[in-house]
Amino acid sequence: MIRIAAVGDVHVAVDSDERFEPWIESVCTEADALLLAGDLTRSGHPAEAARLAHELARIRIPVVAVLGNHDYQLESEKEIVRLLREARVHVLEGDSVTIPINGQRLGIAGTKGFGGGFLGASGSDFGEIEMKTFIRLTKRLSDSMRAQLAALEADLRVALLHYSPIPETLEGERREIYPFLGSYLLAEAVDASGADLVLHGHAHAGREIGTTPGGIPVRNVARSVIRRPYKIYRLERGGRHF
Repeated sequence: MIRIAAVGDVHVAVDSDERFEPWIESVCTEADALLLAGDLTRSGHPAEAARLAHELARIRIPVVAVLGNHDYQLESEKEIVRLLREARVHVLEGDSVTIPINGQRLGIAGTKGFGGGFLGASGSDFGEIEMKTFIRLTKRLSDSMRAQLAALEADLRVALLHYSPIPETLEGERREIYPFLGSYLLAEAVDASGADLVLHGHAHAGREIGTTPGGIPVRNVARSVIRRPYKIYRLERGGRHF
């Protein structure tokens, strides 16, 4: 069995309370890996990322992350990634990592993802160049998730996102903003290649539990949704035990 601690939307600021420092010992004892589902900083400032990296560097289990929309705000995402990687965080965007845990291989494919909406209420890459750019980015990132999951040689596979692949975990948010919270293309990618668990954040007022059309469990781990510093999910070959 592999124990995954997960949380998203920690929104660290230079003057915020410590996000992980009080929980370092517990997370290292309770989990085999920590996964962060984007929006790691409040405004995308490198100083915010440096503060978070200082905390994460003390965590003794593997840490894997994707960025979120807040982390792109100041267009300093490359510096944020550099700071986190210096703290030994695996930051993914269109790629994957395989971690040996308890004699098994945990494979994690990651992308921020993007919006676009869901079946029956989604955008298309038709018309203005701005709309084409919007939807084609979602398609590109979804295609990268599909390819990375398919290529993973692992006993258990996790898709790590910021944007949601399904509308069910958005319930509680205003329906008018669903197209800006996720895309069904992400779920299609996961279902095509297979995974044991999908994690995402971004939807602060959403709900935790959902499932892709193909039956893969999805969990919204935004900190405001799970209402704790992190939540533990247990995965086992041949069965899922959450």
